[in-house]
Amino acid sequence: MALKRRNKISAEFSMASMTDLVFLLLIFFMITSTLVAPNALKLLLPKSPHQTPATAITSISITPSLDYYIETTPVSLEDIEGILKNRFAAENITEPTISLHADRTVPIENVVNIMNIARDNKWKLILATTAY
Repeated sequence: MALKRRNKISAEFSMASMTDLVFLLLIFFMITSTLVAPNALKLLLPKSPHQTPATAITSISITPSLDYYIETTPVSLEDIEGILKNRFAAENITEPTISLHADRTVPIENVVNIMNIARDNKWKLILATTAY
């Protein structure tokens, strides 16, 4: 008596759903990687073997042409203190930490100006550098 199965199991494997999943993941990672831009200004930072692990609330950048930026917004040197005071007051930040990104060709006097603003207001200041 020969019994036959009604359901035949196919030995074929369809990769269509797997490739769809891989392409969706690829698109997801491409989109999320373009959204991450902590400092959009291109600066050649000074080099240092030591890096500070502290996280800054905001960043100030000085370009080689001596333009000042708070994050990516251009500001004048005279307006930096007022803008930061207003921002910290609005966000209720009592002990802010600021990251200073100065190009290595910027004269030290311009860096000291920002350091004096931070010292006068008792803000913590981190000088951003690149590792060796």
